[in-house]
Amino acid sequence: MTLKYLIQKEFLQIRRDAFLPKLIVLFPIMIMCVMPWVMQMEVKNIRVDVVDIDHSVESQRLVQQIAASNYFIFNGQKATYAEAMNDVERGQADIILEIRDGQYLIAANAVNGTKGSMGSAYLSQIVASPSSSSSSAPPVSFAATSSQPPHLPSPLLLYNPHQNYKLYMVPALLAIVMMLMTGFLPTLNIVGEKEAGTIEQINVTPVSKGAFILSKLIPYWLIALFVVSVCLLLAWLVYGLAPAGPLWLVYVLAMLLALFFSSFGLIISNYSDTMQQAMFVMWFFIVCIMLLSGLFTPTRSMPHWAYLTTYVNPMHYFIDAIRTVFIRGGGFRDVAHQVFALLAIGLFMAAWAVQSYKKNS
Repeated sequence: MTLKYLIQKEFLQIRRDAFLPKLIVLFPIMIMCVMPWVMQMEVKNIRVDVVDIDHSVESQRLVQQIAASNYFIFNGQKATYAEAMNDVERGQADIILEIRDGQYLIAANAVNGTKGSMGSAYLSQIVASPSSSSSSAPPVSFAATSSQPPHLPSPLLLYNPHQNYKLYMVPALLAIVMMLMTGFLPTLNIVGEKEAGTIEQINVTPVSKGAFILSKLIPYWLIALFVVSVCLLLAWLVYGLAPAGPLWLVYVLAMLLALFFSSFGLIISNYSDTMQQAMFVMWFFIVCIMLLSGLFTPTRSMPHWAYLTTYVNPMHYFIDAIRTVFIRGGGFRDVAHQVFALLAIGLFMAAWAVQSYKKNS
């Protein structure tokens, strides 16, 4: 019965807050309706200058293909390479394509490495495509060895054949929502009570440490269930995306991640005296956990010493599992390793949260 009244107290505090209920509703809507449009690896609006020395039919066809592409902004043709280079130096062009004697030179501004490398790769595909080549103008950029077009591979794309980046990002955005909702809110809750002095009233009561910690966690677990439901509903309504695997498994993974972040937030609040201190410490760990999880870049691309951190990173297990369930349609057997890893890490952090709370301090 004591736990029941403590949970009621937490919900009363949340309801009386003028800002928190609005944040709980608006934050998942903002994340799911805006972020999938901007958090994508596709590079577009690449500004291209063309220096066409040949003035041949093939070169003009290539220029027309570049101008018609959705990935490029065609700045027009320049008389000389030096003139095009001036555009690059002034920030008005990203790539220069020079056509001379049937050969193609692609020069990319690599100040922005991603834009330079991806832009030059897109342009190389157009140059090497059979539609822009002929027997007199081989598609090899620098050293043509054959007058015939190469046999281009035909990739078979599994699970996401249209390469819809939103299908890749929406499951990962669930991790960000859970991290902020179930990590930061419990942290600021306890530290706020410390600063207000109301936590001393709990310390002088016979409430056990376990009951007190559960009363702080359960409301945010229920909020997490609501937030996940809102995110899944928005993914279906806005993007037409639904989990290919079992829906209950999505909720299980989300709640296991909520167990970790809520416990982790309580641990930080137990060791923090002010809200500012808790915010900085929480943000430090959250950034490290997020960037080392494989949310934006493949973990196998990391150095070996950095990859070793993924074995204790719950966000990595969640992202790997949720993408398997959501995109590939995997079942429990496919993500059992990740589920048990999340459960073990979550229970360890929950025990630490209870142990670190000093009730009589």
